[in-house]
Formats: sequence, structure tokens, C-alpha cells
Amino acid sequence: MITNETILEALKKVQDPDLHKDIVSLGFVKDIEIKGGDVSFKVELTTPACPVKDLLKQQCVSEVSKLQGVTKVSVEMTSRVQGAKQTTALLPGVKNVIAVASGKGGVGKSTVATNLAVALGMLGAKVGLLDADIYGPSIPLMMGIHEKPLSSDGTRMNTIEHHGIKMMSIGFLMPEDQALVWRGPIVAQAITQLMRDVDWGELDYLIVDMPPGTGDAQLTMSQAVQLVGAVIVTTPQDVALMDARRGVGMFQKVNVPILGVIENMSYYECPQCHHRAEIFSYGGAHKAADKMEVPFLGEVPLDIETRIAGDEGKPIVIAKPDSANAKAFMEVAKNLASTISIIHHGDPGERAKALGQKMFFANTRLKVI
Repeated sequence: MITNETILEALKKVQDPDLHKDIVSLGFVKDIEIKGGDVSFKVELTTPACPVKDLLKQQCVSEVSKLQGVTKVSVEMTSRVQGAKQTTALLPGVKNVIAVASGKGGVGKSTVATNLAVALGMLGAKVGLLDADIYGPSIPLMMGIHEKPLSSDGTRMNTIEHHGIKMMSIGFLMPEDQALVWRGPIVAQAITQLMRDVDWGELDYLIVDMPPGTGDAQLTMSQAVQLVGAVIVTTPQDVALMDARRGVGMFQKVNVPILGVIENMSYYECPQCHHRAEIFSYGGAHKAADKMEVPFLGEVPLDIETRIAGDEGKPIVIAKPDSANAKAFMEVAKNLASTISIIHHGDPGERAKALGQKMFFANTRLKVI
């Protein structure tokens, strides 16, 4: 006889490869229904961007189909993203605030931030994008929107939505050709206002495009809200890697977990002859991540189509979703979401340490020191 118990027992054989536990123990299995030989249930994952979602579904169908009397198995894959408890009232509805940073300019950080945000949105998450680069806001251009934000209640601005992403930038509020000559405290106040005075609503992930370096903006973000972690963008050459290490060190000093390193402009492949040129060297970010014991989230090639897509306000993951660069960004987004899930679903002691102390990863296994 088919029962809920026999189904759950069968599903205990399905393991989440990132969390190293079975999906029953993790509480992922929901709403089991049995109608004769037809069995249906939901599997509620920790993120819609789970990189092994299809594999888990196949395993669920396979294991339950082995039960005697089962003729059909229907599995609905859903998700519910968990988040860090915010210590302030700045972003009450945002589950995970992620700083995308770089030690120096010119490494394509804003391109990475916009494509990560859109990729997570395309995978089913509710995503926001905050442009915290006050002196050089580029999100309005890269996302193809230049309108002024409105207010529904007269107290807070509404976000501007485009490509399925909620956005806010100082670039929406100032003329394009006007330079902002502000000292550090005013910059910090402006970043705080872009969080406090904006109605962000309910979000699974808020991607924050930080300015380059390790200054006031980075300290403001790390102190004003509970960051789930920081992503460091670099290119493979030594000068960028040196500054990337400084960026990692800065966030570690203020107890912000490092979610991973991304190697942008990793190499160039000629679209005609397919010759590969490692213009800025290759693999340096991966080696640096291993040395610093932080995750390596992936590499993104140097590609003219990505630059054109950004200039035209349509990120490459939307403009050319089948391109190599779009697939690379999607893979990085999945790896990032997986890393955040590990933080929230570790053992209680590990989770508490990970959210309050320095955290390092080695080969995707959580290690807290």
C-alpha cells in the first residue's frame, strides 16, 4: 500500500549535494497527494536558482517510481528563499543583501552586478539592484532606463522596474552630465537614503553595485545593513588581483562573509577563427581564491557583445541568452545562490557563526574560524 510514510522513506535517498542532507530531513517535501497509483508532491528548495534543481527532480521521480503500486509520479519544484535577519529598519523586506565589489576600477564590476541581478530574476527570484556608486552611477545606462522615480505615499520613492528588476540609483535623480563633488559623509548619507527612503518591497536578493576601492561606501554598507556577504570581481592580471585581496581583507575586517570571487574578462575567443587569447593572463582569480580560502564562483570571458549589450541597456543574459557569456553569468548566479543557501541551512551553530563572524569556504565546504 502506498502511504505518505513509504513515499517519504523513498525520498530520504535523495540528497542535496550542497547541504549534504536528504530532502526529507531538510523539510523540502510538501503536500503529498496519493490518488490510486498516482503520486504528486512538491519539493520546496532554498532558491529558485538552485543549480541541481533538475537533477533533484529526476531523482525524486526515480525513487518514488520504484515503490510497488506507483504508476505515475508528478513533482512540482518550488522555492522559498531564506535570509539574514536585518539589524536595522532600512531594508525590512529584503532577505539577502549582497555587495558586489572590486578592489579597483575597470574590472567590469557593474557589468557583473547587472547581469547577476537579471540572471537571478530570470531564474525566478525577486531581485533588486541598488547602485551605490555615487560618483559614477552606471546602472541607468546598463539597464536602459533614465526616468525619474515617483512616490506613492509622498514619503518614500518607488523603485524603477525594468527587465523584471527593481532598481534605484543616484543617476535617476541627477542630470547625466552633472558631477557630484561630495565629501565622504555626504556619500554615506546618500547611500543610506537610497535604502531608507525607497520602497524596496519584498525581495529575495538585493544586489548592491559598490564603487571600486575600500572606502566610505563599503564601510557604510557593512555597518548600515546585515550583508549576507560580498562578491569580489577581478580580472586575472596581478595588479587587479592585488587590489582584490585588499577588498577581501577589508570585508573580513568588518565581519562580512566573502561569498566568492568572479574572474571577469577571463580570456578572449575570436568569433571567426575561435583562437583563444588570454589578454589579461588567465586563472589568477581562481588561484587567489584558493589561497585566500574563499569560493571561486566562476569566470566570464571578454566579449564585445557583452559590452554592446551593456551600452544598449539590455544585459547580455537578456540580449543573447544562448551566448557563452550569458551562460557564464547564469552559472555564476546559480553558484552564488547555492553559496547563500549553504549559509542559511547549515547547522545552527555554524549558521550563527557564519552570519556574525569571519567566514571562509574551502571547496564548497563551510569552515568557520
